[in-house]
Amino acid sequence: MPLAVTITGTRSTGHRELHCFAALFASYLGPFAEDEAHFYIGGAAGIDTMALMWLAGNSKSGITIVAPGTVDQQPADARQAINRCGNRITDIVELRADELKAPAYHERNRWMVDHSQMVIGFPLAGQEERSGTWQTVNYGAGQGKPRLIVPV
Repeated sequence: MPLAVTITGTRSTGHRELHCFAALFASYLGPFAEDEAHFYIGGAAGIDTMALMWLAGNSKSGITIVAPGTVDQQPADARQAINRCGNRITDIVELRADELKAPAYHERNRWMVDHSQMVIGFPLAGQEERSGTWQTVNYGAGQGKPRLIVPV
């Protein structure tokens, strides 16, 4: 059975060029993708969308998108990436939260970690311990799961 990995990360990615993120994904997701791990991704803008696009184009790994509500409620660029990568997405999980506020996103993140054996986090540098990315990484830590943290 392949390793199941949660990917979590910042939505704020405008401070780096796209090729920089591709290089980070090649270095830090690539080794797991070579072993055909299964990745759980939140389906939001930023790291989620970029990681989805990179994995779809550079791996044969399984990909599950997890939305706190529905995919239709995700930001436009995230929906476009999901549609573009549709043939590479193994599964889409819609948790159908009543309100898309912080508790729904936390629940989505916990769901992904609960279904994974490892967490790879790409937090925005300087935002330690205050972001949803860090809450997800820390939730994984509380479960004793390995974490790989790559500040961006």
